[in-house]
Amino acid sequence: MKPRPTQQLALLPALLFAAVALCSMPLVVHAQEQKPLVFTFSGPVHGAVTSEGVREFLGIPYAAPPVGNRRWRPPVPHAPWFAPLEATQFANHCPQPPSPFGSASVTEDCLFLNVFTPDSRDFFHPRAVMVWIHGGALVFGESNDYDPTALVQDGVIVVTINYRLGALGFLAHSAFAGEKTDADRDRDSDPNSAGDYGLMDQELALRWVRDNIWFFGGDPRNVTIFGESAGGLSVLSQLASPSAEGLFHKAIIESGAYALNTQTLAAAEAAGTAFAAAAGCSAQTAACLRALPVTTILANEDFAGYTPNIDGEFFPLSLNTALATGQFHHVPVIQGSNHDEWRLFTALDFDLTAGPIGNNEAAYEAALATLVGPAAPLVAAQYPLGSFPSADVAFATAGTDAVFACPALGADLSMSPFVPLSTYEFSDENAPQDFLPPVSFPYAAAHASELQYLFALPVTVPRLPLNAQQLQLSSAMQHYWTNFAKFGNPNGPGVPVWQEFNLSGGNFQSLIPPSPVQETDFATSHHCAFWAALLSAQ
Repeated sequence: MKPRPTQQLALLPALLFAAVALCSMPLVVHAQEQKPLVFTFSGPVHGAVTSEGVREFLGIPYAAPPVGNRRWRPPVPHAPWFAPLEATQFANHCPQPPSPFGSASVTEDCLFLNVFTPDSRDFFHPRAVMVWIHGGALVFGESNDYDPTALVQDGVIVVTINYRLGALGFLAHSAFAGEKTDADRDRDSDPNSAGDYGLMDQELALRWVRDNIWFFGGDPRNVTIFGESAGGLSVLSQLASPSAEGLFHKAIIESGAYALNTQTLAAAEAAGTAFAAAAGCSAQTAACLRALPVTTILANEDFAGYTPNIDGEFFPLSLNTALATGQFHHVPVIQGSNHDEWRLFTALDFDLTAGPIGNNEAAYEAALATLVGPAAPLVAAQYPLGSFPSADVAFATAGTDAVFACPALGADLSMSPFVPLSTYEFSDENAPQDFLPPVSFPYAAAHASELQYLFALPVTVPRLPLNAQQLQLSSAMQHYWTNFAKFGNPNGPGVPVWQEFNLSGGNFQSLIPPSPVQETDFATSHHCAFWAALLSAQ
């Protein structure tokens, strides 16, 4: 797609800045200065150097603020700037209610990214780049919370991004479907597309990385996208989006296979109609929706989370269809889940609200019905209450298998004929809980518990630090991730061998302390044959 003449003229000053910078900078740069200056096609940015020797460039805008008439439209690049941008503090993150998984915000001007690099740049040998997409049910979270110092010290560049969340990022409504601005035409967008704006934000951030990361010492031809939970689902979504072709070269999916049956545009628009009515837009017009206060939008969005929809532009196919038919970007993939994913949600939905599930068959089946509907008696028979220490643990085990483990295995089986695939299960049963207070059962290897082994996270709930064996596992995981980003293979010196996924063997790398080992009973231990039969019978 060619830029319009006005866009080309607007970019000329930034291009001149970059040309002057390239002519004047040495090919190998060491970060002795405390305010490193980098020239980009967007404009010059001043960063900072941490006490660990990491160069940070924080709060760089990659898109125009999605406010006013730009609300619920595809993003467009930010206008270039000419004076150095002080990129030494995190910028706004996207609107969301308060939660254990992100700080409250009502600021729509939130499309910023952060670049973390080692303390030197060698333009003869640019570094592998890792772009982190945070989780949070596509409703919560922010880039600020993930300190990638350990990954950067292993020789990669890490970029963390914000993207629109909740209704502002994923609302589909028929009132938006016929709209097409000049900017949308330049983007070759489909006039009938609606929703998935947050995913489009991610894609534009990847385009910014492709165009600018070389100035930071990164290799635009060696980009890995990785994310957890909704971030993992986002990685899968980028894999299946035709418009993301060439923007990344490897993918890591952490606990992201929970919504492979992508909803239709009609279903998403029906939810959008209900949202508009609840928010006070009975006329169902785009003008009314765009005039809504952010607080009204947040009060009426779906706190349970959002999922993408087949929008006619970003998504032509449901994820499960795209993976099964090979209609996704064929790049090396790591995919995995956690052994006890659903314990986090059991705590949220029961212990921390209504109280623990009663330890009797009636209460157990009633809880299961919230998860699987009329199939609850069949699931109760497969996961008998007497086989577990409590109804909460029984329910969480069934939820883990149904929502995360077996869908991930299904995605593995679909992808493995087409791409090099490495699969894992994070299984530290003593992993600290970073987000929620103690409940009536152990959290074990719950959803999101692997994050603290890759990043330094903010402390929201007091907990013990990782012990010596857990730190050993953390180091191995960090090396696996950075080896994969550098070479397309997680193996390397100092880490146990991780065999590529084999269809016949069903082998996974079990990430347990102190040292990962191979496991081959994943499908059996998670009752995946049962869930496949139950799904096919529905």
